[in-house]
Amino acid sequence: MEMELEALAGKVEKVAALVEGLRADNASLKQRLAAVEAERDSLRHNMELARSRVEALIGQLPEEA
Repeated sequence: MEMELEALAGKVEKVAALVEGLRADNASLKQRLAAVEAERDSLRHNMELARSRVEALIGQLPEEA
């Protein structure tokens, strides 16, 4: 019986370590996701600025005769 309890305790420790590792991975992935989302938002903003500039330049082109 004692050996079974020791084996169970060992398995519980392994599961606890696995859970802690997964929590750390999850936290890291959340940080990476936030960074990627911030970069995406910045790129979208830059694309909008570029689009506005291109549209302004197109508006300055002379009309064809």
